[in-house]
Amino acid sequence: MHTLWRIISSPFKWSWRFLSFIRELILNLFLIAIIIVIILLYLHLHHITPKLTKGALVMNLAGIVVDKPAMHNKFRQFEHELLGSSRNLFQENSLFDVVDILRQAKNDANITGLVLLLKDFAGTDQASLQYIGKALREFRDNNKPIYAIGNNYSQAQYFLASYANKIYLTPQGSVDLHGIATNRFYYNSLLDKLKVNSHIFRVGTYKSVAEPFLRDNMSDAARDADGRWVGQLWQQYLNTAAANRQIMPQQLFPGAQTILAGLRAVSGDTAKFALNNKLVDEVASYSVIEEEMIKAFGWNKKNKSFNATNIYDYQLTSPPQRGGQIAVIFANGAIIDGPKTSGAAGGDHTADHIRNARLDPDIKAIILRVNSPGGSVSASELIRSELAATRDNGKPIVVSMSGMAASGGYWISTPANIIIASESTLTGSIGIFGMINTVENSLGSIGVHTDGVTTSPLADVSMTKTLPTEFAQMMQLNVENSYKNFITLVAQSRHKTLEEIDKIAQGRVWIGNDALKNGLVDNLGDFDDAVNKAAKLANLKEYQLNWYMDKPSLMDILLTQTSTSVYAMILALMQYWLPVPINQVSDLLHESLGFNWNDPKNCYAVCLSCGQKQ
Repeated sequence: MHTLWRIISSPFKWSWRFLSFIRELILNLFLIAIIIVIILLYLHLHHITPKLTKGALVMNLAGIVVDKPAMHNKFRQFEHELLGSSRNLFQENSLFDVVDILRQAKNDANITGLVLLLKDFAGTDQASLQYIGKALREFRDNNKPIYAIGNNYSQAQYFLASYANKIYLTPQGSVDLHGIATNRFYYNSLLDKLKVNSHIFRVGTYKSVAEPFLRDNMSDAARDADGRWVGQLWQQYLNTAAANRQIMPQQLFPGAQTILAGLRAVSGDTAKFALNNKLVDEVASYSVIEEEMIKAFGWNKKNKSFNATNIYDYQLTSPPQRGGQIAVIFANGAIIDGPKTSGAAGGDHTADHIRNARLDPDIKAIILRVNSPGGSVSASELIRSELAATRDNGKPIVVSMSGMAASGGYWISTPANIIIASESTLTGSIGIFGMINTVENSLGSIGVHTDGVTTSPLADVSMTKTLPTEFAQMMQLNVENSYKNFITLVAQSRHKTLEEIDKIAQGRVWIGNDALKNGLVDNLGDFDDAVNKAAKLANLKEYQLNWYMDKPSLMDILLTQTSTSVYAMILALMQYWLPVPINQVSDLLHESLGFNWNDPKNCYAVCLSCGQKQ
């Protein structure tokens, strides 16, 4: 009876939820329209650059720093000015805007110093931290002091704070240095209990992305590979921060047991421990710290604080437009087939950007900024082939690797004239895998079975039936062929033999330093080095950067305002009404890995462990 009632009531329940969604959608559209009108009126009536207060620039970053924010920074600035909306840990900040602001401020006579207030800064990858740190060092070297003020410093926050002339910590505060770890869920026992069959097709001893479906723990090969780059990444962190503080790395982080002994000696006083170990320069209350900032920057009677301009109110001036153009194109996030989505690089979309740059006579060179763990083989090849056509057309290509350029992220880098990686970049992971889950045993355990007729075993592929042997063999051949194509592309681009590449491939992840030693990249450096190299290859003495950024449409803005519950309801409705073929199914197990599995051949060049560091 209960089941009958559910069958009868379900259409009414979903219809009501759908009507509720339509109502909320219309209200959101109306709200966005009002906001846009207000913005236009504001720009028309108040298009005046605010007067800059002489004093400190307050770097009060909130949220994360990324290469390419999903929402255009100008819209966020208008939102802040008009609505006074608070910034949060999910806000995205442009890495290049942050660096440009610091570089402009160091030469700005109205900016006499920098105050780092990083309590709302959620972090970024280590390569980006180093690039911001470079700009902080330039600011400090221009004889402008930097002060860091905090109650508790996370590892990312402390890395930036280490560039300060003076680090303040409140009496109840702490510096949380704990190291780097990778952690993943393993589902093998769960799948056995659910009677789900995972069919894995892969090439590469170290291609561990499928291990969660096959094991309950990490394999020795994966542990060895991950342990190497995790250890190197942590040592780079310690070396940089310790050098900034003019202490030894062992003093910055002496190990868990020594830290415990030090904390016992000061009765658990984390602030005193940080001061004793020279992690900070002074422990003081906010009122005392503010008095010192007033002495350094003067008193602002209107704001009742020291003279300062926060980084979100500081206006960047446009550089003079002269010389040839260098296109900056982003491959940011997982590489997926089709158009771009938030947090992912759409193969079609990225290839279109590259093609437009190739056909534009004003573009003399291309910088491809890669920050991706890889993804779809099909989409990666689409991007790679467009880059190859551009290089064959005589336009030089420089790949600038950010925090990650692994698997498909390396695949798309192969046509470059020059590949530049940070010492902290995670790259390589040259391997291919495919995965299909079937649930015939799960359904059979509750009395549900699938049967029918077919003209060929290859036509009888369904997640509700046993995978045909012929199809499984075809999948493995496809994966092996994709791997051969991958290492062939790498061998040709790096001028090595297939055997040489296979030795450093097999899905193994390399950090920037090792990637250079193995010949996978040409130089270690940052985005500045990539720009200089692109200008040199294009014979440009003067140049301007043409950033291929996407301005949000009304629908993009609307979707960012739509609640998560509504979005989840849309997905539920689609799954309820629309059956999909096996190669388009993104089941819960796949989604738990945080990747959009839409390759038409179910083949992927992706490194999911690269994004697991903490």
